[in-house]
Amino acid sequence: MDILKQPLITEKISALNEKGVYGFIVEKTADKIEIKNAVEKKYGVNVVSIRTMRYAAKRKTRYTKNKIVSGFTNSFKKAIVQVADGEVIDFYGEI
Repeated sequence: MDILKQPLITEKISALNEKGVYGFIVEKTADKIEIKNAVEKKYGVNVVSIRTMRYAAKRKTRYTKNKIVSGFTNSFKKAIVQVADGEVIDFYGEI
C-alpha cells in the first residue's frame, strides 16, 4: 500500500511551498507517523509537523436529456507537511 498518492499543486499550497509547507493526498487509513515516515523516506527531508484533513464524499446531481444522474464525489484525506528550515521538496524534478 502506497501511503502518498499524489502531491497537491494548487495556488494556495504553491504559495506555502516557499515557507517549507507541502501538501499531499494520502491513504485514508494512514496516520501522522506513517505519513511522516513515507515523506522522509521518499524525499529525504526532515518533517517538523503534519496536519491532516478528511474530506467526505458529496452528493452530485446532473440533469441530462434522458434522465437525472445522481452520484457522489470521491472522499479523500489530505496532509499538510512542514519540513525543516532550508530543506526543499522538488515535485517537478520527477517529470
